[in-house]
Amino acid sequence: MPPSPVNTTSQLKRLRELMASPSYNVSAYVVPSEDAHQSEYVAACDMRRAFISGFDGSAGCAVITADKAAMFTDGRYFLQARAQMDDNWVLMKRGVPGVPSWQEYLEKNLPAGSRVGIDPTLLSASEGEKIRQALNSRDGGDLVGIEQNLIDIVWGDSRPKRPRDQVFILDTKFTGEAYRDKITRVRESLETAEAAGLVVSALDEIAWLFNLRGSDISYNPVFFAYALVTGSEVALYIDDTKIDDEVREHLRGVSIRPYNAIFGELAALSSSLVQSKQRLLAGSSVSWALAKALGTENLVIDKSPITMLKALKNAVELEGMRQCHIRDGAAMAKYFGWLENEMLFNGGHQRLSEVDVADKLEQFRREQKHCVGLSFNTISSVGANGAIIHYSPQRGSDALLDMNQMYLCDSGGQYYDGTTDVTRTYHFGTPTAWQRECFTRVLKGHIALDRAVFPSNTTGYALDPLARLPLWQLGLDYRHGTGHGVGSFLNVHEGPQGIGMRDGYLSCGLQHGMTITNEPGYYEDGAFGIRIENTCLVVKADTKYDYTGGAGYLRFEAVTMVPIQKKLVQAGLLTVEERQWLDQYHTNVWENVSPLLEEGSHGYEWLKRETSPL
Repeated sequence: MPPSPVNTTSQLKRLRELMASPSYNVSAYVVPSEDAHQSEYVAACDMRRAFISGFDGSAGCAVITADKAAMFTDGRYFLQARAQMDDNWVLMKRGVPGVPSWQEYLEKNLPAGSRVGIDPTLLSASEGEKIRQALNSRDGGDLVGIEQNLIDIVWGDSRPKRPRDQVFILDTKFTGEAYRDKITRVRESLETAEAAGLVVSALDEIAWLFNLRGSDISYNPVFFAYALVTGSEVALYIDDTKIDDEVREHLRGVSIRPYNAIFGELAALSSSLVQSKQRLLAGSSVSWALAKALGTENLVIDKSPITMLKALKNAVELEGMRQCHIRDGAAMAKYFGWLENEMLFNGGHQRLSEVDVADKLEQFRREQKHCVGLSFNTISSVGANGAIIHYSPQRGSDALLDMNQMYLCDSGGQYYDGTTDVTRTYHFGTPTAWQRECFTRVLKGHIALDRAVFPSNTTGYALDPLARLPLWQLGLDYRHGTGHGVGSFLNVHEGPQGIGMRDGYLSCGLQHGMTITNEPGYYEDGAFGIRIENTCLVVKADTKYDYTGGAGYLRFEAVTMVPIQKKLVQAGLLTVEERQWLDQYHTNVWENVSPLLEEGSHGYEWLKRETSPL
């Protein structure tokens, strides 16, 4: 069953009352998805957009006016948003021709002179200034930073409490580098940029920098904090109840300060920066509130040096990604061996639900060495639910597995030595010829991207058509990117690299040491979804010549170790090279994963059959 819409009438009524009150007096109020650190995934206490709208996908922005509530989201969430929102809301399909972005909507659809309210901690500084200037140009309109979040007022006492879990140390046998050495490299970057210091607000960058991990956000091993790195001092702004004696010893030499103290301390720094004619550097995720505290004239907003340092994995991290994916492959083999047996021989057809089987997969993962938990909520989707690209099953409304329908499973684990993300599509009965053709075309795109050899610093924007071409030839496509970076026991979505048609991917070329996913798909609304996803390492390619003049060439090394179902492949559509690729991939999976399985078990026998030659 699809998710039921949430009745939002009462909360919208209360919000509009606050908007119209003399204390705030705004014509529109913006509710982003992000938290104060511009996180993609947020803690329950920061799910304000979900509370006010009912839509809980990871990407979207709500704009509420006196008579309209609009939700802006991308193609991954069109079906989900429409199913979860009631008639109070209008769905604005971002990326569809003629549909404005939420920023354009504010500029072009509100009366001249309108005041637009937003929590300034939830908006990036660059975006805030851009919108403010655009509104100012329309007869004195303005973007108003309201420190007391209006959604929090409406939410009241039922709003979840802020997490206060302990942080813990990630050993250098997993990170490959001591945090003090990382700080030295950051300072070298600051010298090159001629910056007096670095304001760090992205949570994964803080976790990476200090070799610490936490659990403040589900599936993301991060914790709420800010950091400031200068030539003479390193400060970590964090609730000190989250730090035990062991972590304090680990952080010896780092100044520990209260979480919110950064706002006052940046304000106090502003005059000395003006006098010395120096400026601090901050990454693009720095909030409008932080920038205003320091003074925009004292701040350079650019890519944080940590973003690229973190993206370029060292040898220890790369090997960790290989090893954790082998263990993850064992968990997946146990899962699909168990699931197939249940569906075919144990009455699982129309008995097991999407959540039932997702829970079983989590159990198999948690049995693996170094597993901490999941890297995101498992997308366990049968039939039409598979066409909801980021579908999240909920117990009670989830569908029952059906041998006559496609099953798409997108899942991942968090391990001390890496993060995994894998999608496989299976059919436990007899797929239709159309389903097999669609699957095979997705597979051809996956193989084309995997086999690519390209000059160092080639962008993911340039590589994206390789994955789409077999679908384009039939007039088909998919509404999501083809690949994203993956953290090392960090966020499953990591930048700046990616493969897709986003403008942002034009500015970041792929380099040796990066991670990237390869995940083309096809989705037929109301019928089925297909996605084949491997996590890959970007590694050096051995070529006979080097036309680049020394920069060299790169290729992808797939580290995901899960078979691709041969029953769904129309072999006649594959070239000889593509058939060889599939057989070689399956040989690699068998050789790496089978030693971790008990001979004769359901998982072992399933893996043996599924990795046999096409």
